[in-house]
Amino acid sequence: MGSLQPNLPTLNEKDTEKGIADAFQMWSEVSPFNFTEVPANVSADIKIGFYSINHTDCWEVPSHPCFDGITGELAHAFFPSHGEIHFDDFEHWILGKTYFSWRKVVWLTDLVHIAAHEIGHSLGLMHSLNSNSLMHKNATLTRKDKITRDDMWGIWRLYGCLDRLDECPSWALKGFCEKRHTLMKKHCPFSCDFCIDPPIPTNAPTPVPPRTKVRRVSKGRNVTIRCGRKVAHKKGILQWFKDGELLEFSYPGYIAMMGSKLSIIANAINEGTYTCLVKKKGKILTKYSWQLIVKE
Repeated sequence: MGSLQPNLPTLNEKDTEKGIADAFQMWSEVSPFNFTEVPANVSADIKIGFYSINHTDCWEVPSHPCFDGITGELAHAFFPSHGEIHFDDFEHWILGKTYFSWRKVVWLTDLVHIAAHEIGHSLGLMHSLNSNSLMHKNATLTRKDKITRDDMWGIWRLYGCLDRLDECPSWALKGFCEKRHTLMKKHCPFSCDFCIDPPIPTNAPTPVPPRTKVRRVSKGRNVTIRCGRKVAHKKGILQWFKDGELLEFSYPGYIAMMGSKLSIIANAINEGTYTCLVKKKGKILTKYSWQLIVKE
């Protein structure tokens, strides 16, 4: 395990702990979760540490590029239920806006911002297609450091709304937002606002390709789709896409790419349209699509 403090003397232990705590507080304010720090010798759902360049994640998990010293790969996290977040201890971490220091000739990186992004992954969120989202893959470069409604919708879809009364969702579906407005405003304000539908429009939905097969499957089921038996004989380059975005790596416990086969765990994160594309010298040889719909 790594330490809870970077090797480079940019943040002391107290400020490091404060930065991590502030990042967790950001998610606590918009989710049903309350996070509690526990001693190092006590089992935790999410473990955090600062690691050197040669720690072995990148050898075992292709979706985790190796740490590479200053800038580049800053941190990475595992999806549930693995529950770990690793920070590159060669970075110059600070509390405050990320900026380039001409005095030190190096980027000084905000720990809170990066930690909040990685906590989102550890809770189960993949990268968002919304360019304003904290969970967008370029949020670090564009300095998006606030949890947006797009991020909130993602976490609510996985775990339920911020309202902590279990009855709130069912009350909202029964029309209590109109019939018993005072009660709902007091106890279930989010359930009557943007928990029922996405709070704001994000990117336009990716059009479903023609001749797309629809798979309706129960939550938790392992679904395998195949690109076609003749693919191996076409000797082209095979690529998998989700909602138009290239899948570069397998994600353990979520999506596994096995050549012409794709294995998917049916959950809210993995809903969408998957496309297999085979190209040779720029010409499309094969294209198949499936729309995965998860049933509760």
